[in-house]
Formats: sequence, C-alpha cells, structure tokens
Amino acid sequence: MASKEMLDMLNKAIARELQVTIQYMWQHVMWKGVKGFSVKDELKSIGITEMKHAEEIAERLTYLGGTPTTKPEPIFVGGTLKEMIEHDKKDEEGAIQMYKDLIKMADKEGDEVTKRMFQKILADEEEHHDTFSGLLEEI
Repeated sequence: MASKEMLDMLNKAIARELQVTIQYMWQHVMWKGVKGFSVKDELKSIGITEMKHAEEIAERLTYLGGTPTTKPEPIFVGGTLKEMIEHDKKDEEGAIQMYKDLIKMADKEGDEVTKRMFQKILADEEEHHDTFSGLLEEI
C-alpha cells in the first residue's frame, strides 16, 4: 500500500508532533511574568492542535499498515521566553519543510488522502510559525 519510506516519514512526523505537544504544554505551564501571561494561552491552544495532528497522522499510518511511534523527538523547554519562542519557531520551520516533503512523497505514490491531510496540517504549521514570528517581535 504505502512504501517503507512513507511509513517511516509518517512516524517521524508523529514523533515531531508528540515533541511539540509536550514542549508547548510545558512552556505554557512554566511561563512567568507579564510577557509570559500574554502568550501562555496561545501556546496551550497550539499544543492541543499539535496533539490532534499526532492523532490524525497515527490513524493514517495505522491504516497504511504501520505502527505509530510513542517516542517524541527531543523536547526543549528553554530558560527564557525569547529562547523558548525562538526554538519553537525553528521547530515549526522544520515541520513545514517535512510536511512539504511528505506532500510530494504522497503525490508521487498516488496517495491523495495522505496528501490532502498534510496540506491541511501544513496550513496549521504555517499559522503557528507566523504566531511565533510575531511573538518574537515583541520580546
């Protein structure tokens, strides 16, 4: 059904989504001060969206015959608000590139469902990147 390369990429995407779900949730919990107060709810919301992405990708991977990973990529909480948001922005940039590659791979394999799923997820990740970019302007 799907190539081993596709299944491996889907698992890498799950590991990434698990990573940022945990990362953003811990950052949400750990924010301090006025600046932190202004962004903590946004981080919580983004974290919940990322959790939903992990679930959706895992369901697709299972359908395609794979077994979803339970291991996240390395989690970075950070020490300062600026450090956290800069790292989060880079994580979103990595996701954007990975999901563009997955869209191309799905297209090449004729998998329209996976392609459409990642086009939708890609739009969310670009929105998250925009949010983190905007937050950095104020830190």
